[in-house]
Amino acid sequence: MQLAPICLFVYNRLDETKITVEALKANFLAAESKLFIFSDGFKNAETQSKVEEVRAYIKTITGFKEITLIESAVNKGLASSIIEGVTKIVNTHGTVIVLEDDLVTTPNFLDFMNQSLQFYESNTSIQSISGFSMKIKNKLKDSDVFFHQRTHSWGWATWGNRWDKNIFYPIYITDTIASKPNILKNFNKQCGNDISEMLLNSLSGKNNSWYVRWVFDHFITKRLTVYPFLSKVYNIGFSDNGTHCKGIDVFKTEIDQLHLKKFLFLEQFENQLINNDFLEYFRKSYKLKFRLKLLLTQSGRIEVYRDVKNKILKK
Repeated sequence: MQLAPICLFVYNRLDETKITVEALKANFLAAESKLFIFSDGFKNAETQSKVEEVRAYIKTITGFKEITLIESAVNKGLASSIIEGVTKIVNTHGTVIVLEDDLVTTPNFLDFMNQSLQFYESNTSIQSISGFSMKIKNKLKDSDVFFHQRTHSWGWATWGNRWDKNIFYPIYITDTIASKPNILKNFNKQCGNDISEMLLNSLSGKNNSWYVRWVFDHFITKRLTVYPFLSKVYNIGFSDNGTHCKGIDVFKTEIDQLHLKKFLFLEQFENQLINNDFLEYFRKSYKLKFRLKLLLTQSGRIEVYRDVKNKILKK
């Protein structure tokens, strides 16, 4: 099996980057995999020293078949870095596995991603593979995976013939919305209550999300993401240092503790119960209750609970 190259995007979080890399090095297929590390440029004098610390560290990394460092002289931002970096690698190699600098992977993460890429290579109804998964009860028999149109960005993979940088251009999306009545309503119904607002905020410049445009393309092309029932990824980026992940992680997950190297795949399936379980994570009432529950667990302070509750309810 030809292994997909890994793209790792880093910025200015040294501790998180070290944890991410050490976990990735512990993967069973790490020594056989090519690693491309994209280091974004610093925004200002405050971030310069932190970016330089990360760059000094990534020059010391070993444990992979090949390591290529790509350092940007300017600050592109995460969205442009990922779009440009993934396009460069997937156009050259045909497949790609993508990680950011706050994702801890299980030792069999690369096994799952590469086997999924191989199994679904000829199935063009599949657009991407996710290494992360929310905690979804396995109601299927003889399968380690399920499918959904809403993809996820915490450790993912795709093929060159299913990645097109043009889908991220605003004009492509606005023209599609204008030509299809009720498309945003259907987008929410299929992919979660939060998704159309996130897309519109991306188009208006309120956020810089490449991810929501990637979800939108899955939706309009009616393609799916393959998810494992047992997550191969855990996000450690929910802190004040996180650029895009701050606050409380609302996604409960069940990390794969078995670390098996072989997986049971299905071509496709339709299972409304699993679909409902998945979408439950993107319903506002659930997110509110779950955020508050997590906050109580983490802080144990009723004052903080009330403060956050009031802030969320005002939104």
